[in-house]
Amino acid sequence: MQPVSYICLLCAAVIGSQVAAECASDAQIERYVQDYVTNTPTAALSVNGSMEDAYCTQAKIVAALEPHMGPVIGYKAGLTSKPAQERFGAAEPIQGVLFRDMMLEDRATVPTAWGARPVFEADLVLVVADAGINQATTPQEVIAHVAAIRPFIELPDLTLAEGEPITPVTLTAIGVAPKLGVLGSEIPVSDAEAMTKALADMTVTLSAADGEVLAQAPGTAVLGHPANAALWLMSKGIVFESGDLISVGSFGPLVPPAKGKGGASVTYTGLPGDPTVSVTFE
Repeated sequence: MQPVSYICLLCAAVIGSQVAAECASDAQIERYVQDYVTNTPTAALSVNGSMEDAYCTQAKIVAALEPHMGPVIGYKAGLTSKPAQERFGAAEPIQGVLFRDMMLEDRATVPTAWGARPVFEADLVLVVADAGINQATTPQEVIAHVAAIRPFIELPDLTLAEGEPITPVTLTAIGVAPKLGVLGSEIPVSDAEAMTKALADMTVTLSAADGEVLAQAPGTAVLGHPANAALWLMSKGIVFESGDLISVGSFGPLVPPAKGKGGASVTYTGLPGDPTVSVTFE
């Protein structure tokens, strides 16, 4: 994909920043990026703003982070599970981005303090096969245009200092807290109907390094079906291209690193081969 496309998608918001009081200033963006790259708790942005203000701020942050994180290679739907929405008082999901250099391979080792306020979650990635996905209206039509499914442990950084408001607006402003993520091996989609059913019927289990189950949820925990995350993102104006990654969101709560006891794994019982992806914290 072309990284500039996402920024252009929000150009109207950026242009409106001259009158949008809660679109972050250049000085605020510079401070945020400095804190982000040094894992320093930082101030919330667009605190009293609308979601349009948050999109304006997000576009500016994405542009400022790309020199540090590489180009945008996909999109994420955040707060897609009921526990996540309840935690942050959200009525619907929120949208953010995925950067190239945040992606790690299965069994990666990361510092326990990978961010200012690190957390981890059980997620899943859809790999877009072609632009036909943009005409999809049902989960099966989405999966028909997905090349592969990839297990995914996302390692977000909530970033904001203690006492700063973490709301759907302030989370959207910071791109829904992307920092790191661990991708499992690709599971090719050869039968869209069968894969659509498997994604709904699967059980997703997040475990600590010692095997303790931290969370368990059905595939339907994400908006009724993981593919609905793609449909929701498209409803907000995202246009997918071949090769884009789509993070469908958490299948359960966000978990602090300490509860991982040195790492975490996610198993997708019911997908072909019952795949697992894991990460070690050090």
